[in-house]
Amino acid sequence: MTALATLMPGFEGTVLPAWVERRLREGMGGVCLFATNVESPEQLKALTDAIYAANPDAIVSIDEEGGDVSRLYQRDGSPFPGNAILGRLDDLTLTREVGAQVGRELAAVGVNLTLAPDVDINSNPLNPVIGVRSFGTDPVHVGRHGVAWTEGVQAQGVAANAKHFPGHGDTAADSHHALPVVEADLETVRSRELAPFADVIAGGTLTIMSSHILVPALDADNPATFSRAILTDLLRGEMGFDGVVVSDALDMAGASGEIGIPAAAARALAAGCDLLCIGTANTDEQMGQIVDAIDAAVADGELEAARVADAAARLRALVEHLCGIDPEPAAGAAGQVGGLELDAVRSSFTVSDEAAAAIAARDESTPVHWVRFEPAPNMAVGASPWGPFAAGAVAGTVVGPTDTLDVAGVPEGHLIVAVGKDNHRHAWIKEAVGALRERGAIVVDMGWPDPDQPYADIATYGASRLTGAALLELVR
Repeated sequence: MTALATLMPGFEGTVLPAWVERRLREGMGGVCLFATNVESPEQLKALTDAIYAANPDAIVSIDEEGGDVSRLYQRDGSPFPGNAILGRLDDLTLTREVGAQVGRELAAVGVNLTLAPDVDINSNPLNPVIGVRSFGTDPVHVGRHGVAWTEGVQAQGVAANAKHFPGHGDTAADSHHALPVVEADLETVRSRELAPFADVIAGGTLTIMSSHILVPALDADNPATFSRAILTDLLRGEMGFDGVVVSDALDMAGASGEIGIPAAAARALAAGCDLLCIGTANTDEQMGQIVDAIDAAVADGELEAARVADAAARLRALVEHLCGIDPEPAAGAAGQVGGLELDAVRSSFTVSDEAAAAIAARDESTPVHWVRFEPAPNMAVGASPWGPFAAGAVAGTVVGPTDTLDVAGVPEGHLIVAVGKDNHRHAWIKEAVGALRERGAIVVDMGWPDPDQPYADIATYGASRLTGAALLELVR
């Protein structure tokens, strides 16, 4: 069952389903955990113990980036700042320690692969899915911090997963819903998108994630996950990566929207993926269909049996390597990293002179009226408490994409603070900002603002619970 060894499905619930346990005993490569699988550290450890009892060589992955994207803390909001703030603080020791603390907490609950760090260059202000998940806009800067974060997490016996190769930053679409296209020329792709990946390869990343994006400069016909030119010729042959290539989730529209998951799995293996992230809420029937599709591709000559065997061998080698790592000792309690006090996080914010003056002029008796702009969460982040509202603030006014702001309902005599994420990307937020500014509101963007658009008096470059607490301290 070599094909089964390359599969990493997701499932619903906080206990191991019988079908997943059976497949693991038969040799399935691992599982990918999501927020629906996490209730508490104790429950999560019991779940991973059951996984390893079924297959001691299983890979257990989770999407824990240490910021807006957090499965360990999705119920409460993350106590870590996220990559954009770390990049702005530009303290490599701090970035490494955040990665290390994430690794400690993952190792403690039995996770051995985190689908992080994101080393995309956030070069497109309209990008709906990268933004504050990126360390920055400069390839050298992103590479330095990507290496530091990778070193930290891998020192704990947890594999890093640099993503999304060959670079998802210059897109205006989300591959969860469509097939994004990077239109940059070859020189730009090489000097910008590929540079951080070259750095983390040199820095020892154990795994890299493929992306469901089309990069015509590299392959005009195939998304990266299905491109032998990108994953085998470029990543392995030219860039020298010898670790595990993990596919982004194959249930995403950018991968399987037209061909289905079984065909996508066979194509991804043929291109050079080793570990196939199938997605969420998968089923036993799907695993059977995928194995049959891979076996049929081998029988038809579309996929070499040696390629499947090579993928399985790389996964075994990864697990053996991780088992040989002696983790660094813990430096602090869960969710705590020295140097990440609120004043340090706050120092990464940009605050306009007008906003600073309005805050300074506020009398202590003047209440704050929080306006919360609530865009639909992107699928990478998921539904999670965010910003000051995860840290204790209560919104007096909440506005969503289909709501009409009642400005008259915003009380007089308050300091109005309106908070959103990526304000410039949402026409309804921009309209509301115009109305609220007439009332003297301070506008906060907890995403990555477009510097050429006037929709952020305060920019925090992240919306984690820690970042929200820093914003609360600034306003109060």
